[in-house]
Parts: sequence; structure tokens; C-alpha cells
Amino acid sequence: MNANILVVGIGGQGVMTASEVLARAALACGLDACKTEVAGMSQRGGVVSSQLRIGAQVLACEITPGQVDLLIALEAAEALRWSHWLAPKGWVVANTLRVEPPVVSAGLAHYPADPGRELQIPGRQARCVDAGALAAELGDARLANTVMLGAAADLLPLTAESLLEQVLERFGANEGLRRRNALAFAAGRERATNPRH
Repeated sequence: MNANILVVGIGGQGVMTASEVLARAALACGLDACKTEVAGMSQRGGVVSSQLRIGAQVLACEITPGQVDLLIALEAAEALRWSHWLAPKGWVVANTLRVEPPVVSAGLAHYPADPGRELQIPGRQARCVDAGALAAELGDARLANTVMLGAAADLLPLTAESLLEQVLERFGANEGLRRRNALAFAAGRERATNPRH
């Protein structure tokens, strides 16, 4: 049976990188993987999404609303925007980061007051992680993407170790980057399973 994963966020957050790492981890575990991406106006902070299907045999990439087993949202409002894509037993792992688009500051749209709270509806399985704060604690805001992958690791149909291996492979022999990303991954994984609040 295939697992349907949707990674969403805004331009510059590393949505496509996260999806690529997930696909490579699946392949390294002997699974099939197929992904598709929509970047839109990503260079202007627009919406970015990537659909990823993992399984023993994947014949098509497309996922439709109501079929997502795991939604990984790198921005809070994007988690809400895409939540209707979740399957009945699907999970959402959302970053608490709030980035208000220009249409909000122009008064043309409304940003949700508390996206994390709105995600927490009866019957929905949701984890909210302040990836930015965890990355800052580790001394590098760029680690937020790795924090989020760690937070989602135990909800995937592959081992957390295989996912971490693919994260670290991106940094080659740079031991400093590898060490910081390993710490970020572990921090995200720990916070997702043992939230402080």
C-alpha cells in the first residue's frame, strides 16, 4: 500500500529539497517513489507544494484531496490551507512559523489568528513544532527544514535512520554541517513526540 505525502510551504523554505530527501530515503530503503512539484510564485514568497508517493510499486505521482497520509507544512497557514487534503487517518506536522503574504498586509486577505489551534480539531492528528526556535537554539535558522524532517520521521513508512542518512548526505564531508543537521533532526524528532506544551 502506498503512502501519500504532501510537503507545503512558501518560496525559500526548502519544500522541494525536503521532498527530494524523502524520496531518496524511500529509494534507499528499497521502496518505489514518485514526486511532483508546483512552485508557482515561489521566488516572491508564494506557495510551494510537492506531492510524494512511496510504496512497493508506485504507478502515478498525483494525489487528490482526501488522500494525504502525511502533510508536512513548513509554514503555519499553509498547514491550514492544505489540511482538507488529509485522509481520514492522516497526520499533519506543521511548523508554527507565521509568514503573512503581501495580500494580507494590503488588506486583501486575512491571516488566521492561530493556525496551530485551528489545526487541532477533533479527529485530526496534528503535531505543531516551532522549528525556528529549535533551529535558533542550535545557532542556525537554516536548520528549520531539518528540524521538520526530524519531526515527521516517525510517521513515515521508512526508518528515521535512513531519512537522517539522506539528510546528512547532502553535506558531503563537511563534518560541521553534518553534526549540526544531525542535532536538528534529533531535536525535531524529540519535540514532535514529547512536546513541552
